[in-house]
Amino acid sequence: MTTTDLPEHAQTELETLRRQIAEVGFVLPGTVLERYTRCTSKGCRCQADPPEKHGPYLQWTRKVAGKTVTRRLSREQYERYRPWFDNAHRLRELTTQLEDLSLRTIDDAEGWQPRR
Repeated sequence: MTTTDLPEHAQTELETLRRQIAEVGFVLPGTVLERYTRCTSKGCRCQADPPEKHGPYLQWTRKVAGKTVTRRLSREQYERYRPWFDNAHRLRELTTQLEDLSLRTIDDAEGWQPRR
């Protein structure tokens, strides 16, 4: 089915999504977490009761070829690349919206009852 065969409301929504996706810049996949850790040095404050852990450390974790890769980021690096992490989140949202539109459109075109 070509886009010209689509109902007008689906064409309009598709074009809106295309425009929004085209506006997304660089994307960095994965998750950034703030971590606090303990070391193995006896007598360190992180071994006390209650412990005063080291950190915070920013860790960026993602999958590469099926394996988890973790990198430590400085606060400055995180702030510099934060828009790229935000863009990745935005792109996932837009992709989900495109999938939803596609499912609604095929359900309508084939007269199928939408799955809930």
